[in-house]
Amino acid sequence: MKNKLSFFVIIGVVFSLVGCSSDYIISTNDGHMMTTHGKPVIDKDTGLISYKDQDGSIHQIHKNDVREIVEK
Repeated sequence: MKNKLSFFVIIGVVFSLVGCSSDYIISTNDGHMMTTHGKPVIDKDTGLISYKDQDGSIHQIHKNDVREIVEK
């Protein structure tokens, strides 16, 4: 009984962590498409969108240069 409970708790934790790490596609006005790791963050004060690429590097792009952001 204890093993079954532990199994379901572990499965629940794994699924909750997987759900948090969605990838997104940023499409720019000039036709470029960038894949992000995790949800991009918009800074309302500066107008910059920060995102982490697939290699783990952090980049920024101005929100006026972005056409759309969609979840992959």
